[in-house]
Amino acid sequence: MTKALDRSPVHSGESAGGRRRGFALDVRMLGLAGVLVLLCLIGFITNPDTFLTEANISTMLRLAAAIGVVSVGMTFVIIAGGIDLSVGSIVALSSVWMTTLATQSYGPFVMVLCAVLVGLGCGLVNGFLVAYGRVVPFIMTLAMMASARGLAERLSGRQTQVVTETGFTEFFRASVLGVPVLVIMLALAYVIGWVVLNRTTFGRRTYAIGGNAEAARLSGINVKLHTALVYGISGLCCGVAAMMVVARTTSGASTNGLFYELDAIAAVVIGGTLLSGGRGSIIGTLIGVLIFTVLNSIFTQNNLDTDIQNIAKGAIIVGAVLLQHTARRRKGKPRAPSSNPETEPSRSQ
Repeated sequence: MTKALDRSPVHSGESAGGRRRGFALDVRMLGLAGVLVLLCLIGFITNPDTFLTEANISTMLRLAAAIGVVSVGMTFVIIAGGIDLSVGSIVALSSVWMTTLATQSYGPFVMVLCAVLVGLGCGLVNGFLVAYGRVVPFIMTLAMMASARGLAERLSGRQTQVVTETGFTEFFRASVLGVPVLVIMLALAYVIGWVVLNRTTFGRRTYAIGGNAEAARLSGINVKLHTALVYGISGLCCGVAAMMVVARTTSGASTNGLFYELDAIAAVVIGGTLLSGGRGSIIGTLIGVLIFTVLNSIFTQNNLDTDIQNIAKGAIIVGAVLLQHTARRRKGKPRAPSSNPETEPSRSQ
């Protein structure tokens, strides 16, 4: 009876805390959705004849497909407390390797397998050196960024490699019931990412490691192996994104994936994922990707320079990070241990 009485307030407090977190998450998602709707209205007002047409929406979604898939992997990495600056270079290397004449001679299946394996391999190299080699993620992925881009230039001779395998382009540029295959792949990536992150032990461990790696280790989680696998997921997403880029441009080049790391980090941060790890949302990342995609379309249709787009992106990223810090400071104030004298007796006990 005593144990039941002791547990009841704890559980009620936990459920109340869960409700508060769920409410805060819903508010953030509604706010992001509101920003997306507002941008769509601005696009429609500035270009009423072209912005919300089926052709433009299809174009925006196809353009968002590759960076959207990369952002799924980036979400896992940042939630786990890491960072990956090499995603753009891994996309370039995967795209070049899968479009060499030797690879294309074996057919579209080998091209797809090559892109996936190259991306996964690069991600695992990042992960194992970060986890077991204890290399700082920023430094490790920065080194991979330079190395993968250099290897892509070496393989391609700094030349664009055209896809001659018609089976590959016909499949990935096709549509199913009017929906482009690339858009279907994007949707599948987010569905799988959401399920893994929210409905599996792997996802719960990812949040736990990002929140407190030492506490996760003491609870029995193999933090090193899990960290390596998280970076492997990021690399795998880069391999899939490389297929999308090659399908859309019908070519592989060492310049593919340029600045993808910045766009992916921006989308993840805008989506509400903390750069310090431990909290994030796949749905938020998707909305972040769509926000930047719509923003780019508005700038392009209004003939605004690229430098203005980059300035706007930078301002949005800084604003999102400042909002995160402000929210964390407000949440942290009432939780200060010294401000609650009722905890002192329990500590002495």
